[in-house]
Amino acid sequence: MSLVRMIARPMLASIFVVQGWKNFRDPESQVPAAKSFTDKVGPILEKNAPNLPTDPKQLVRINAATQLGAGLALATGRFPRLAAVVLASSLVPTTVAAHPFWETQDPQERQQQRVDAIKNAGLAGGLLLASVDTEGKPGLAWRAKNVAGKAKKGTKSAGRKARKTAKSAKPS
Repeated sequence: MSLVRMIARPMLASIFVVQGWKNFRDPESQVPAAKSFTDKVGPILEKNAPNLPTDPKQLVRINAATQLGAGLALATGRFPRLAAVVLASSLVPTTVAAHPFWETQDPQERQQQRVDAIKNAGLAGGLLLASVDTEGKPGLAWRAKNVAGKAKKGTKSAGRKARKTAKSAKPS
C-alpha cells in the first residue's frame, strides 16, 4: 500500500468511525431528523419491504453501525473498495434526513444546512474515488476480460492442434 493510501484512507474514514460510534452509543440526538425522514419514507418501505425496520431510533443505530464498521474497514484497508461503496450509500439517507436545506425557511440555517449537505457530497465523491481505486493493480473487469481472451486463444490453438492431429491420423 502506498504512503498516500495509508494516510488518506484513515483520514477519509475518520468522520464515519467517530460519528458512527457516537450515534450508535447515543442515537437520541439523531432521532428527530430520522423521524422526519421515516415519516416520509416509512410508508413506502412498509409497502414494498415490510420486513425492513421503520423505527427511527433503530434506523439511526443501524446506520451508525454500518458507518462504524465500514469506516473501520476502510481505515484499516480491509475490503476498502466495498467499504467505500457502503459508506457512500449510507451518506444518501444521512444527508437527506439530517440536512434538508430545501425545507428550511431561516436563511442562516438554510445556508448552514446547504454547506453540510455539500460537505457530504464531497465526502461521497472521495468515497466514489476510493471505491474504484485498484491500487495500481488491474481491476476485476480487466482481469475477467483478460482471462476470457486467453481462454479464447487457447480454444483456437487446441482446435488447430486437433485438426492437425486428425489429419495426420488419416490413413493414406
